[in-house]
Amino acid sequence: MTATDRAAGTTDTDSLAGWLARSSDAELIELLRLRPDLTVPLPASMAVLANRAEQRASVLRAADELNTLALAVIEALAIENAQAVAVDPARVAEAIGDRAPRKAIDAAIETLRSRALVWGEQTLRMLPVAVEVVPWPIGRSLEPVVAMSAEDIAAALSGLSSGERALLDRLAVTAPIGRTKDAAPGTPSDRPVQRLLALGLLTWVDEQTVELPQQVGQVLRGEPVSDLSTLMQPALHTRKHKAAEVNGVAGGEALELLRHCADVIDALGELPAPALRAGGMGVRELRRIAKRIGVDEDRVSLLVELLVAAGLMASGRPDPAPPGDGDDFWAPTAAVDAWLDAPPARRWHTLAAAWLDLARRPWLIGMRDANDKPIAALSDEVRSAMAARDRRLILELTAELGRGEGVDAADVARALAWRRPRWANRFTVGAVDKTLTEATALGVIGRGALTSPGRALLHGGDAEAEMESALPPPVDYVLVQADLTVVAPGPLTPELQERISLVADLESAGGATVYRIGETSVRRALDAGATASELHTLFATKSRTPIPQSLTYLIDDMARRHGQLRAGMAESFIRCEDPALLAQVLATPIAEELALRALAATVAISPVPLNELLAGLRRAGFAPAGEDSSGVIVDVRKRGARIVSKRLRPQLRIPATPTDDQLANLVVELRAGDRAAKANRGNGVRSDGSRASGAATMALLQLAVRVRRSVSIGYVDAQGIATNRIVEPVKVGGGQLDAIDPATGAVRHFTLHRISSVALVD
Repeated sequence: MTATDRAAGTTDTDSLAGWLARSSDAELIELLRLRPDLTVPLPASMAVLANRAEQRASVLRAADELNTLALAVIEALAIENAQAVAVDPARVAEAIGDRAPRKAIDAAIETLRSRALVWGEQTLRMLPVAVEVVPWPIGRSLEPVVAMSAEDIAAALSGLSSGERALLDRLAVTAPIGRTKDAAPGTPSDRPVQRLLALGLLTWVDEQTVELPQQVGQVLRGEPVSDLSTLMQPALHTRKHKAAEVNGVAGGEALELLRHCADVIDALGELPAPALRAGGMGVRELRRIAKRIGVDEDRVSLLVELLVAAGLMASGRPDPAPPGDGDDFWAPTAAVDAWLDAPPARRWHTLAAAWLDLARRPWLIGMRDANDKPIAALSDEVRSAMAARDRRLILELTAELGRGEGVDAADVARALAWRRPRWANRFTVGAVDKTLTEATALGVIGRGALTSPGRALLHGGDAEAEMESALPPPVDYVLVQADLTVVAPGPLTPELQERISLVADLESAGGATVYRIGETSVRRALDAGATASELHTLFATKSRTPIPQSLTYLIDDMARRHGQLRAGMAESFIRCEDPALLAQVLATPIAEELALRALAATVAISPVPLNELLAGLRRAGFAPAGEDSSGVIVDVRKRGARIVSKRLRPQLRIPATPTDDQLANLVVELRAGDRAAKANRGNGVRSDGSRASGAATMALLQLAVRVRRSVSIGYVDAQGIATNRIVEPVKVGGGQLDAIDPATGAVRHFTLHRISSVALVD
């Protein structure tokens, strides 16, 4: 709005359409950015825009982002009847009083004005439907209230009977006003309503009406209790940590996350999990995976949700396919192998970015749904269109604090309930705590503070580089102990990690990872093609502690026994240089189980696959080794199943946000349509698609070119959107009108058959 319009101040509250017409382009662009639903379809004029801005659904959507103070301003305007008459802004400040400073009140009024919920400068008017956006009774936040504390309410609730608690729960999830005959004076004091009134858990309205206090309802719903003594945001109580400490915690959590994800991939690659008919993964499968990798079921639920969101796991028919009649299974995708080979920071970034924009709430898994059934992992019950937005709001609040400043979930919930009171039921203490727990598990939060990788992830920085700096540097050595444990004092280099994992079993993880060497692990390394000499060299060169003699004996003993039996494919075969040893094998019960048949004193064949042959011989106490056609020992470890072409799961559609250039073009079109709607028209033609009307349209446009007259045209674009605009025709021909748009001065081209009407403008 121009300075002249602001100074006038006498007509700026006549109508919303008039006020919008006098607003500046920048103000209109800001309105359309804050309320993008007003742009679809493009309004033909300011009157249409104003009418659309007054619609109830649009107003409620625009009010979702208002804070408590802005809603209190709406209360004050409603009390002054701003829906019908102009109100002096000073009356609003007077109603709020010292609950908020005048500067904050003015900022709240500007917030409402920018969303066209309120308009005017010297005086204010408000949309009638705006009264409905306040989530509590009008005037409640402007009245002095002596409220019970959350502790007092919890203590009073703990002593209620089941019937009394059920009555309060019903009021908490429906309307807070209840009608009852028991509110009348003289009702026996042992009646539930009278007891609740005496405890302060209900307030008396009249002889037949009681009301649930706002704070009691908040406690019952799990929401943070509002402090009605002030309309300003509650203070955050922070704890200061060193940034290096916070990032160190993030690095440790990231390594644990990657290790557990790799374990889940191995588990599902070895034995894919059947997909439930209703979608998702069953509780039994979650327990199986949790037991195998040594974590709880909540952790596994988060891991599988992350892997699916990152495209590393999907439902479908894996290759090789488990037995089943065309059923779907949850298994890793073909993309997982490249991910496993990537550097740790890149693997972390893939998971963290998927979590940040995940339209699901993994922490709901395991809770009870409306039918009292547990919510399954990867099921549709976990989906939520608002999950990503809520997650970002929580993280953005922590990003406002200084680096290394941690905050409790309860404080975050209180602050968010003040900032978004209409969404308070989504920011309960439990929901915020669960979200921060997920962020901690991903290394986005550490010690309650936003980490450097998390800050970069949230603000579009180089999160991968930040995480690489936070990760402890890899080490290229281990510490071999006398009890045959191997201690890695930090994350090992990828090459050393692979070799140690082959010859030793993981025993415990953390800042220092502990492995244990045994007969099974040494045999696994020998089966993979390693020799005794290579294993001795590995520990001699990579251990910074003396090699215990027991380890040397173990490797030599296993190597001496290993490979005396050679198995191949016939489907598979056994070759042995010692006829007595092969005869011993053929005399055992396993020979019948494997259907072994001797071809010579040193050769036997079997119809079972090589993996089953080796496993059976080992169960019988032998130590065979697999070989190829040339006699070289080969690694015959089973490869995990993979889904080659994954089935894409339907995702929630998120509307695209218009760019500044698009919004600027929309404002230009809007002003053109508004001028066309207000223009005085002379002779005109309306096309009905016939040849006669088309000729009349051409004749009128050619006349406008000759006499240099502006015209108002009705035009339907390729998307079917009809608009009116004023243009200056310069050329007509070839099925096209070339005309100057007075708003921009640019020449525009209009297809003649899309012009629905033409009128000369006086």
